[in-house]
Amino acid sequence: MLEIAKELTTCPFEKLHPSQLNRDDEFFMKLAYNLAIDAWNADEVPVGTVIVHGEEVIASARNETRIANDPTAHAEIIAITKAASSIGDWRLNECRLYVTKEPCPMCSGAVIMSRIGEVHYAAPDPKMGCLGGATDLNALPFSNHKAKVSSGLLSQESLALLQAYFQVKRQNPKKKPSSKVEIEGG
Repeated sequence: MLEIAKELTTCPFEKLHPSQLNRDDEFFMKLAYNLAIDAWNADEVPVGTVIVHGEEVIASARNETRIANDPTAHAEIIAITKAASSIGDWRLNECRLYVTKEPCPMCSGAVIMSRIGEVHYAAPDPKMGCLGGATDLNALPFSNHKAKVSSGLLSQESLALLQAYFQVKRQNPKKKPSSKVEIEGG
């Protein structure tokens, strides 16, 4: 396991540099992973999300719950809202969502309600994941939408990032987030 300094505020993981020549699932997951690193650097749980329509990124986000003081400001929720605005429709059937951690109950519900066509998540979440981890909201028998779900792409990297972040937090639990952080548009 990566040795982490007690007061580490800057993410020790390096961003990935995907090639624009091969815009496949791995390319888009690497973009989400880079957003997770941005989340760590903003003292947020390192989760990043990218939403793609065709081959174009139409929305991206990272967790912002601490900065926004909003428990619903998960990367997936923010990105879904941006994507709906981008295409001018709340139905995201033709979109693919890439996220570095299996969506929680709230985010899994938003995936289903927004009718996202495909979800690709990196690291499973056996405690709170709701697309196959702790439970599977996608398998509700009377739901009128079922997203295609796949997992595992960049799983080890995303899991290592999350584990390292929480290791630092356990070693230094009193660190408070800065209330003034510049947030880049996505």
